[in-house]
Amino acid sequence: MRMLVHRTAGGAALPFAMDALKIYLRSPDDAEDHQIENIGLTAAAELEQFAQIALLTQTIRVTIFNPDRESGLILPIGPVADDDIPTVTIDGEAFTAFDFVGGNRPYIHWLADYHNLTPGRMTIEYQAGFGADATDVPSDLAQALMDQAALHYDGRSPMDAKSLTTSPHMARIGARYRGVQV
Repeated sequence: MRMLVHRTAGGAALPFAMDALKIYLRSPDDAEDHQIENIGLTAAAELEQFAQIALLTQTIRVTIFNPDRESGLILPIGPVADDDIPTVTIDGEAFTAFDFVGGNRPYIHWLADYHNLTPGRMTIEYQAGFGADATDVPSDLAQALMDQAALHYDGRSPMDAKSLTTSPHMARIGARYRGVQV
């Protein structure tokens, strides 16, 4: 089984409050706004990747080649609202024989019709994220993002690769959202 995951942003909103990030970085004037925005976006991308989440609403497309014959599939990116049912296509045909459970670790449970197939390619598309703007991002994730951004901001142009790592706060909060998969 080979899984490819593609994210498409839902809009141009920033996943953080620019003024709050500037204050957190101790750079309240406008001289470095462009650099601070880039650092914030980099920290957001790192947090999303680490925690396997979408901060702001975005479309997730999962393509699976030669899917496993298991009874279900944990979707790779959360959170997903319980009533936001994914669309599934198997070998180019729409497929609806599944149950869906949303949440931070969304799950598709395949019904009997799935087990009668021999799929070669499956595509699952769904909306994931906490909302449309930075105020929808949970406060612990917003703080973790700012902490990671501060690490980048304070450690610009490090002399060695070990100097710029993951913020311990981001790692701790991100791990909580990532969850444990059995």
